[in-house]
Amino acid sequence: MENAMSVRRRGGGGALQNGVVTEGEKTKDPEFAIRESPLTVLIEHSLHIRAIYHIFVVILLLLLCDTVVYDLVERGKINIGITTVVEGFRDIGRSITLWLFELAVAVSFYPGLHLYAAGRKLVKKNPALCKIWSYLGFLGVVALEVVLIFMTIHQLVHKYHALASTVAVTCEMFRFAMKIWDIAKACTPRCHDESKPLPTFSHFIYFLFAPTLLYRDNYPRTKRIRWEKVVLHFLEVAAIVFYNSFLFERFILPYWSDYGKEPQVEAGSVVRGMFACVLPGVISFLCGFYCLLHAWLNAFAEMLTFGDRLFYEEWWISSQFSRYYRAWNRVVHSWLREHIYIPLAPNAGRAFSTFTVFIISAIAHEVVLALSFGFFYPVLLLEFGVFGLLMLPLTASGRRFPSVFNLIMWLTFFIGNGVLWSLYPMEYFARKNCPPSESDSFFVPKSWSCPEIVMKPNWKFQNPFELIH
Repeated sequence: MENAMSVRRRGGGGALQNGVVTEGEKTKDPEFAIRESPLTVLIEHSLHIRAIYHIFVVILLLLLCDTVVYDLVERGKINIGITTVVEGFRDIGRSITLWLFELAVAVSFYPGLHLYAAGRKLVKKNPALCKIWSYLGFLGVVALEVVLIFMTIHQLVHKYHALASTVAVTCEMFRFAMKIWDIAKACTPRCHDESKPLPTFSHFIYFLFAPTLLYRDNYPRTKRIRWEKVVLHFLEVAAIVFYNSFLFERFILPYWSDYGKEPQVEAGSVVRGMFACVLPGVISFLCGFYCLLHAWLNAFAEMLTFGDRLFYEEWWISSQFSRYYRAWNRVVHSWLREHIYIPLAPNAGRAFSTFTVFIISAIAHEVVLALSFGFFYPVLLLEFGVFGLLMLPLTASGRRFPSVFNLIMWLTFFIGNGVLWSLYPMEYFARKNCPPSESDSFFVPKSWSCPEIVMKPNWKFQNPFELIH
């Protein structure tokens, strides 16, 4: 297993992928190489990791059995989580229409690029006009980004889309926006220097769907598509969707679906519900990571013969949060480093550049959640943009005590996800169940005022040391 992982780290994992890789397909760009995803290597070469994979499959099957038996005994019908999935993806038709609009905006960049290049040729002998044309080109890209983001947000705010559909559409909005910005930056020098041609339309379309946010004319490519792998990964995505549906029905609904129906709720019930959501919250967190950053991206990489599958690194063994943030999502991290951190660091310094990256990333995550739930409740913003940032210096000495700091890291994952799985459902059902009031607002949490959290009438603190006597 260690040999396989070391081969992948060196970028020499081509032999593990589709057999032989032809000469000339390996790019000289150090950002990309023929590499498998860490979990692909671990599951294939480690019986221990494969056993853990099987444990998660068994948990899914047990949750399925739990749902089937409970619904059959309680309601006389079999549901298998379909109701929650259908509700989560309700209005999928309108969401697809909105996604097609996003795609059309992204594709419109290509003729705009050629228009800018043609205009640059006409004014290249006039420095003043060249400068004006450059400003116009920059404003054109900004305008395209504004149309993409503003129109998507406008539609989601004024026409309700179901939670899962909104998450998908909003993530696609950010994905297209980041791709447009990157290819605009990559192609601007080519518009000023005619020695290197602009991307072909096929290269542009490939980039729009490739599992990367950094444009290159050529990427490492595999020789064939293994359709059995594509089917397997999409089945994993579907299984994880139902996995989260089962977790929602068995942990979220029993504890929080009635939150706000009564004017008061006992603090003990809230505490019990929050601790009950810790374990399912972490399982959902791990499943979400596997679904998006492993199964989904690997499925598209396989269909597009995209050779570099290193979408993440072994973040789960990290002892420093700085390492975890770099390893968790290399696709987005590479974009943030290229377009925010590197341009800012020389003049603003590393600390300010890191802070800016965190704030922008936290705001983007919060936009996804706010649009999906229909309210602004910056729990994730605080966890990610404040506490996550504070953990960077606090875990800086993690290399000296890797086991201790890895334990601390996982402790924060459990607590943080438990809090997320509690506070967001509490706010969602409080807005749904509590009577409307004049103070209701998109930005003011409803759960802070309704219901009232109270202690039991006969509650009093007892000194545990007095019980000894």
